[in-house]
Amino acid sequence: MYKNGSFFVLLSCVAAIFCSCNKGVIFQKYTSIPNNTWVANKPVTFTVPVDDTINPYNVFVNIRQANDYDFGNIYLFIDITAPNNQTEHDTINCILADNTGRWLGNGLGDIWDNKIWLKRNARFHKGEYKFTYTQAMRVDTLQQIMDVGLRIEKAQAEK
Repeated sequence: MYKNGSFFVLLSCVAAIFCSCNKGVIFQKYTSIPNNTWVANKPVTFTVPVDDTINPYNVFVNIRQANDYDFGNIYLFIDITAPNNQTEHDTINCILADNTGRWLGNGLGDIWDNKIWLKRNARFHKGEYKFTYTQAMRVDTLQQIMDVGLRIEKAQAEK
């Protein structure tokens, strides 16, 4: 009986930690890249329903790559299509390693997670948004990109 009670307390603590880490997150999703090989003509799209038109949000690109990824960055073409079908095009350079080649982000074994700013204090219109990522490196097949993701969270009030 004691072991089951201790397990429940431990499980509750772990759940509380994970829930507190995502406070203010309205959307987070990853898409796995088949065979960890991102082909240039295979974009990844995230569909995000938006109801809140008042609060500002921060938008991030999440990149998960293997330790043996060949580059220190990844260029992405990003299209954001609003509910009125207007599309905003952008190109971002996601820096994954510092000048010495040391990986940035959070690592676990040979996997690295990076959270890269896309937009600060963005405001949305009500409706469905589409975020489309296309890898824009100078190689058609980019090896060792495992997952790409999108994270949208409430912007914190500056103090």
